[in-house]
Amino acid sequence: MRMIPWEKARRGGLVVGRRRLDIPEPHPRPSGGRDDEHHPRRVGMTMQKAVRSTLVIIVLLTAGARAATPTGDAKQGAQLYRACAACHSLAPGQNMTGPSLAGVWGRKAGSLESFERYSPALKSSNVVWNESTLGQWLKSPARFIPNNYMTFAGIVDARQRADLVAFLKEAANGQTPSAERGGGMMGGMTPHFTDLKTVGPDRQVSSIRVCHDSYFVTTADGKRVPFWEPNLRFKTDSSETGPLSGKPVILPAGMMGDRASVFFASPDEISPFIKHRC
Repeated sequence: MRMIPWEKARRGGLVVGRRRLDIPEPHPRPSGGRDDEHHPRRVGMTMQKAVRSTLVIIVLLTAGARAATPTGDAKQGAQLYRACAACHSLAPGQNMTGPSLAGVWGRKAGSLESFERYSPALKSSNVVWNESTLGQWLKSPARFIPNNYMTFAGIVDARQRADLVAFLKEAANGQTPSAERGGGMMGGMTPHFTDLKTVGPDRQVSSIRVCHDSYFVTTADGKRVPFWEPNLRFKTDSSETGPLSGKPVILPAGMMGDRASVFFASPDEISPFIKHRC
């Protein structure tokens, strides 16, 4: 006859694991023991070991993360800064497409009073420039502060970012690496600004004539140069190094030799100076 489970338990004694509950143990278990045969004290010790192990892992991971962040080399950063120098000066008050980076370390983003072209996003960001924030900005300006006017996509390489940040920190404190001072295309890491008040007669514009799709520029030395109209740009420079009023200056632009920019002291001077005559 088939024996149902409860009948088997009644006749043979209830068995849990390898131990029958209806037969006393030859030696009593320690006081405080549990039916799972794990003593609370031993459980506590196991938990302590687990906590200690977790803390060790956290410390190791933190140390690894710090080690993964490279230490910046200011001299290498000076080389990288040459790409930035097209838009940013290190001279105090000398703003370009972007603001001067003189004293940028510790400065609130969008707060340089002499620069008026900040994006609303940057001005309201409450970001203060330091090693961490500059690193994030250089990695991806658009991601760090969305809707800003910065056209620079960012630097992928962490080492290069660290080098550039190290250079900016030293430059902001007037400690630009001596190996990068003077000479070079950027004139000691600061772009060279030609004083348009002191240029020679070959750069001083005496007249501009327009006929159909061509501009004819005559300089103070008597030479006349024709330009296709899209290749001649009219600009203003009201700074200390800008041209004298009523005496515009022409400078070459681009790499092909067929483009130029004419600088005026004020926007009001441009239209009256150009004569329509064929």
